[in-house]
Amino acid sequence: MLRYDPFSAEVMRDPYPVYKRLRDEAPVYHLEEYDAWALSRFEDVWTASMDNKHFSTARGTTSAHLLTKVQPVTPMLNNMDPPEHTQLRTAVRKHFSPQALRSLEPTIRELATGCLDRAMERGECDVMGDFASQISVKVACIVTGIPLEDGDLMNSLVWRFFGRKPGLTGMTPDGLQAMGELFAYFTELSRSRRRQGSDVDDIVNLLNQIEIGGRKLDEASIASHLSMFIIGGSETFPKVFANDILLLGRHPDQRALCTRDPSLIPNAFLEGLRYLMPTQFLCRVVTKEVEIRGETLRPGQPVLFLYPSANRDEREFANPDVFDIHRSIPRLLSFGQGTHACIGIHVAKMEGKVCLEETLRRVPDYELQMDRSERLVTDFVQGFSKLPVRF
Repeated sequence: MLRYDPFSAEVMRDPYPVYKRLRDEAPVYHLEEYDAWALSRFEDVWTASMDNKHFSTARGTTSAHLLTKVQPVTPMLNNMDPPEHTQLRTAVRKHFSPQALRSLEPTIRELATGCLDRAMERGECDVMGDFASQISVKVACIVTGIPLEDGDLMNSLVWRFFGRKPGLTGMTPDGLQAMGELFAYFTELSRSRRRQGSDVDDIVNLLNQIEIGGRKLDEASIASHLSMFIIGGSETFPKVFANDILLLGRHPDQRALCTRDPSLIPNAFLEGLRYLMPTQFLCRVVTKEVEIRGETLRPGQPVLFLYPSANRDEREFANPDVFDIHRSIPRLLSFGQGTHACIGIHVAKMEGKVCLEETLRRVPDYELQMDRSERLVTDFVQGFSKLPVRF
């Protein structure tokens, strides 16, 4: 009997066999315990992602918001519907545009080189803690306007936020506490900027000044938005990069091709994102009755978009369970789609390109140390917490 539960040990250990059964047997699956639905096929997730008529993010997008309901919904860009969402996204978008980020590439390369220099002296590196996390949090701080010296604090709070404990469904009390500490930090940061009268063109100052619906944001809203930017900017990329290092390590022929021809690296990065996507799902809530594949979804019901399942859908990708750096990827759901597509897509692509280029240039023959690796076992985000490699 087919049963999908995002909190089950089976799904958190290896969700892909369950995802395949969902796509084949119940592509619109009802989770009775939560009176929620899960979409597992590419076309369904793609179409629903662009449907603002029947689906809303205003009541939250995570399992903690809509399934276990342990986390309150606070104002964040990804928890807003148009027109407010459109107004805020338009205002912050310039900080994430390819033009604005062009000057950031040398900084990312310098950060990557510094991490590799230190690692090569030791002859090994934890891809997560010694490399990708160090780079992503600094880049997120630069883009957002957070002091670089607070990067380690940001990393610590974000990792606590995503921490899980065996036997406890969903978020931990310490994870909720970490979110509170993030809010407190950003409340003080925005206050100090106002006291200083700062005119720096960054997201912190933008949120202090912007009006949404004719009103300025209150302190709680500013802190919530900034928390989203630092979490989104610092947490996902390290897991994505570690997966790429894993996949290229397990496919030395494809790694050698990327080393000889770095022009293959951007597509290899995207293929890694397709093949192993850390975020297992984001949610919507039905606002208007809609039918999908014969199932009726009613107002108030949460809907899970199972992105990793969609990215392995045989109806969209030939041989989807094969990692292939030459694969043509005209459509991909790893950055979402539609109104709520990831605003940091260009940052992530640049980080991936530069970090893979520098790694394969300096240490192309790295060896995976899987016996010392550690994985996160969570319902929401999966991936490595530690991935050592030896040079």
